[in-house]
Amino acid sequence: MPSPATALVLTAAQLGELQSAFTALQSGHHTAARAIAERLAQQVPSSPDAHHLLALTLCASDPAAADASFRTALALAPHHPLISGNYANLLRKTRRFDEALVVLQRAVDAVPDSPKLWLELGITARAADLHEHAILAIRRAVALDPNAVPAWLALGHSLRTTGELDDAEAAFRAVLARQPDDRVAMVNLGAVLRLSGRPVEAVACFESVIRTHGWSAELADALAGALLDSGRVDEAICQARAVVTESPEFVPGLVTLATMVWEYGSEQAEDSSALFDTALARQPDNLRLRAAFAQFLLAARRPEEALAHIRMMQARSPDPEVALLEADALGMLGELDKAGVLYEQLYRSLDTHSANFLNVYARHLLRTGRYDAAAQVATEATGKDPGNQEAWAYLGTAWRLLDDPRERWLCDYERHVALVDVEPPAGCADPDCFLASLEDVLDTLHKARRAPLQQSVRGGSQTPGRLFGRPEPLLAATRDALLRAVEGWLSGLPVDDRHPFLRLNRGFVRIGGSWSVKLQSSGRHANHIHPEGWLSSAFYVALPPSVRSGTRNEQAGWIQFGQPPIELELGLPPRRVIRPEAGKLALFPSFVWHGTVPFEDAHARTTIAFDMLARAKGNSDLWPRAVPPQSPLEELR
Repeated sequence: MPSPATALVLTAAQLGELQSAFTALQSGHHTAARAIAERLAQQVPSSPDAHHLLALTLCASDPAAADASFRTALALAPHHPLISGNYANLLRKTRRFDEALVVLQRAVDAVPDSPKLWLELGITARAADLHEHAILAIRRAVALDPNAVPAWLALGHSLRTTGELDDAEAAFRAVLARQPDDRVAMVNLGAVLRLSGRPVEAVACFESVIRTHGWSAELADALAGALLDSGRVDEAICQARAVVTESPEFVPGLVTLATMVWEYGSEQAEDSSALFDTALARQPDNLRLRAAFAQFLLAARRPEEALAHIRMMQARSPDPEVALLEADALGMLGELDKAGVLYEQLYRSLDTHSANFLNVYARHLLRTGRYDAAAQVATEATGKDPGNQEAWAYLGTAWRLLDDPRERWLCDYERHVALVDVEPPAGCADPDCFLASLEDVLDTLHKARRAPLQQSVRGGSQTPGRLFGRPEPLLAATRDALLRAVEGWLSGLPVDDRHPFLRLNRGFVRIGGSWSVKLQSSGRHANHIHPEGWLSSAFYVALPPSVRSGTRNEQAGWIQFGQPPIELELGLPPRRVIRPEAGKLALFPSFVWHGTVPFEDAHARTTIAFDMLARAKGNSDLWPRAVPPQSPLEELR
């Protein structure tokens, strides 16, 4: 749209040409629009709209030339909302987020009442993983234009990303109040309801989308997950089979079905891997399918079979992601030298190192005794992502192996690990009665026959989806009681800006994931950490007699802290072991290694676990942060 200033420098005929060029561009006639824009920019070099139009026609074919034209346009019309927004969009597409944010921040400073600019600023901040900034900017856009559906959608997406699910639900419902059949809002509302532990509502929402907008593999896959979460196991598996039948090329659908069959199928049901074999027989060239099968086999601890598929993929299309899978498989097979060659090649060849890759590499370095190098790589990972719990776990392990006192400073197993009392909810005066009733509720949700592949459970079951948010009143009351215990404990801990755990302690938390685990005889939790949390927990609902009567020398079923995964072969004992007590809550930073000692007993060991993120009272989440914490490395040398 031509700006008012353009009328001062273009003739009426040129204005008409400019408008026709914009129309041509919107109709997809880029060549014709570009020819007009180039002529006008030469004839009237002082017209910002001519240079803006030229930039728009160049975005797809010549981003560098488009960048130059945008800069010229903004020099002639500083902070023009439309030019600023379109230039920021180009910068965002080329991942120049810092430059885009500067352009937009200057624009909103100059034109603070432009909802479009605030929305562009929020979308750009979200693309740069600055989610708190994104939410603030998009809220401003919504306040300026409450009927702007794109702003409400963007707000819902950002709030869902940070886990602020109640507000995300409200944002998507605001879209539907204005556009009742908006497919994107309906799908996202269903996803938020499922994440909130309300699978029955999620099922109804997904079914409504399918009725209104038609079937798709993605929607049907989401419906299968919601059906499983709501306890309708047979229907969920049937739905997942339908997805695979209707869309055999949709790899996530096959992964969903294979995972369900693994956990919930009867002993007589088909092997999950047979599902992949059948699919690959029909689609031998589907590399995404083969990669998914390799990952499934690695999770099932079948590395030799996984390696065969990985090498087929490498022979057809060498790829760093596949090379990383190959290194993982070799490591699992004990071929550490070969795995090390691949890890080191990837470390040298990749332009940028993600925290996830650095974690995998640090893990290998620990296993092969290169503790100094592991500490260096893990330190790099914490610099890339200061909230990455796995990176801190590997760094703490490296420090321990190097006899570095910073390991004790980081984990502090006496002060940062605790077993706290939980007052039963109102109306449950008898603690034993409360726990018995809670166990009965949880028993109805434990329908899996095997432990999930990607979790720490060995010899037991885990409930699907989110536990807290479900409609059972006792679960809601339990959640509130646990939150009171958590926040009471946090009030006794200090705030320390140098420490990756204590720096975020403001005394309040928001619960993220929540689930229940029921271990049977010989069951245990393998040593692990919680990558999605800041603070993690285990609430003891029911303990078998062998665990309740355990002694220091007989620690069956106890929870242990500080021992890395056994497969790292480091020979390190736990730093602290605690005997569980029914009705009490274990709390610990999410980066602390923890697991349980196996037990032998006819009775099950039932717990509720949940991860938490830190928040200030009345404020949004404090983690993850855009700004890294002050490094502790120099402070404690």
